[in-house]
Amino acid sequence: MEYELICGLETHVELATASKLFCGCAASFGGEPNTRCCPVCLGLPGALPRLNRRAVGYAVRTGLALNARVMPVSRMARKNYTYPDLPKAYQITQYAEPICRGGGLRLFNGRVVPIERIQIEEDAGKLIRRDGKLWVDYNRAGVPLLEIVSLPAIYSAEEARDYMERMQQLVRAIGVSDGRMQEGSIRCDVNVSVRPKGSTELGARTEIKNMNSPAFMVRAINYEYRRQVEVLRAGGAVVRETRRYVEQNGTTAPMRGKEAADDYRFFPEPDLPPIFVTAEELEAARAALPELPDDRCRRFVTQFGLTEEEAGLLVRYRRVADYFEEAAGGLKNPSLVARWLLGPVYSRMSGDAARENFAPAVSAAQLHELAGLVEGRGLSTHVARQALEKMLDTGEPCRRFLTEQDFAGLDSAALREICRVVLARDSRAAADYRQGKERALQALLGAVMRETRGRAEPAAARQQLLSLLRENP
Repeated sequence: MEYELICGLETHVELATASKLFCGCAASFGGEPNTRCCPVCLGLPGALPRLNRRAVGYAVRTGLALNARVMPVSRMARKNYTYPDLPKAYQITQYAEPICRGGGLRLFNGRVVPIERIQIEEDAGKLIRRDGKLWVDYNRAGVPLLEIVSLPAIYSAEEARDYMERMQQLVRAIGVSDGRMQEGSIRCDVNVSVRPKGSTELGARTEIKNMNSPAFMVRAINYEYRRQVEVLRAGGAVVRETRRYVEQNGTTAPMRGKEAADDYRFFPEPDLPPIFVTAEELEAARAALPELPDDRCRRFVTQFGLTEEEAGLLVRYRRVADYFEEAAGGLKNPSLVARWLLGPVYSRMSGDAARENFAPAVSAAQLHELAGLVEGRGLSTHVARQALEKMLDTGEPCRRFLTEQDFAGLDSAALREICRVVLARDSRAAADYRQGKERALQALLGAVMRETRGRAEPAAARQQLLSLLRENP
């Protein structure tokens, strides 16, 4: 029997507020353990929570960006459990009345994954295993989260990765989170089940906790799919449980039995009033919503003539997209700026954080000037690329590395004559190419570029070489 995979994702997004959800402690990442705590986030008797207004605003903004219904009234609830990462033995979250319902997130393939709910909640502390002991750091306890719950409508590990990356792109673009997976600012609990192909019934699901790497999530989902299929084909039953990803061997392992809603004993949080969102507040939030990634991507294609792939890569990071718009504005060939950004500039930035905090040594105005010299003064793209590398090394403007000779372009006749000289001088390479050795053409092209001091356009030089080689077989 053939089985198909069904996934649903519970995405936890840490909100970019200065303070925690219910107290004034800093919500920043890292630091010495247990140095950003107070009676509220430690759950000490008599300490009362006070809801962070900005976190509510960020939740509304996210709901609007995902086309969800922002509820005029929502309520906080207590979710009771006794793990040591929450010292008061319950989490303040939302349950029966979340702040948003519905909506959806479009994948790169165009399909929209429907969302069930978006709720506000506090994060738990962090458990640390060290020297054979279990320690707890409560710095993260109380940090504001959005939990965005999709419906079970993801049908491959690749779609799950796409969903996670698209969600990261969205929350960054609207400014509600830095989305740093490596710091846990966005992470997913993945619900995985399988069912016979053609069936409409969902199978028993397992939950893989706290995935904050797209690559690891793909491996975990694929392993869990194979594991569940093997269990069913052997005549067994899949146990509903919570599992963890084992990075060392790419498997999943049991953590605990999966709790049901009754186990958490949800009830309304008595220390916090309902959350009201007025129609005026909703319209103000809608008006303040920035251009969304999908809209910006489409605009880059139509306005700047980029490919969908180029536009998608630039829009992934808001600062990169802003930089591109400034550098490419008014140019006849904006795609040249896009290629430089995605090539030599990106190659010097290792990792997601460097691109998120995009701050290259070359300003957008300097890059615009260099591209303008290609368009207006006939500077070859090859020479411009060399100048750009030096600009990235030093931060100095392009004219520091260009001479008047660099602007003395080559017309077609002059380039053809240089190619003829190179072929006559490097007759061995020419003979090798005629005998089918493709690498010989690259050697000839390199010789032409050296002869012209990089002023020739490589594509034009290659065309002239091939023309001359065909004329003299």
